[in-house]
Amino acid sequence: MWLHVHLKSRGLHLDFLLSIHFVSLFFKSFFMKLVFASNNKNKIQEIQALVPNTIQIVSLEDIGCTEDIPETADTIEGNAILKANYVTEKYGYNCFADDTGLEVDALNGAPGVYSARYAGEQKNADDNMALVLQKLESQTNRSAQFKTVIALNFGSEHFLFEGIVKGTITPIKRGNEGFGYDPIFRPSQSKYTFAEMPAEEKNSTSRGKKVILLPLLILSAHQPPKERLSALTNGSIKAA
Repeated sequence: MWLHVHLKSRGLHLDFLLSIHFVSLFFKSFFMKLVFASNNKNKIQEIQALVPNTIQIVSLEDIGCTEDIPETADTIEGNAILKANYVTEKYGYNCFADDTGLEVDALNGAPGVYSARYAGEQKNADDNMALVLQKLESQTNRSAQFKTVIALNFGSEHFLFEGIVKGTITPIKRGNEGFGYDPIFRPSQSKYTFAEMPAEEKNSTSRGKKVILLPLLILSAHQPPKERLSALTNGSIKAA
């Protein structure tokens, strides 16, 4: 099947006969779907607003993935890789996945990869925070950090990115916003916990930065390794 195209420019009339197959391939080379291994609609909308229009961010639900992806690795990096690989291998899409953990210095990096289920398989945020506060009762060092790792499978290449937010564990819960450990984590250079911050402020100073860095993450996949490493370093994230 053929498509007749008539172009007029500065008095010139040009006619083309293009194969529909050619047109399809042409546009496919500019547009792509990138799966975020999540069903968090707010996150997906935020990311979509930040990437070029030629990239469509889709959820697990959008590709028909209704099963729970196993997170059985013993590191945060491992869980992010597991989720990204699961989607790529089973569904064939370019995909990125993230995993985040709270690492407390006085607890030798715990809860870490077990942050969601630190107080048990019920995965209750209040129970998790209570256990962290209990273990820190006699500690003077309350330094901690949130660590986020993003794994990206892009074509035949695999990328790993890490973001760190340093801060302190407060003696008591403060604030009603956010989720997880937000009420007991106060980022450095702020007097508020994540749970006390408006969403806009939190996203500009905290884990939300991982979303802001996603365009760099995606575009870096098109650069030579040396340029990619330089871009990542300037973007304050590390490639592994």
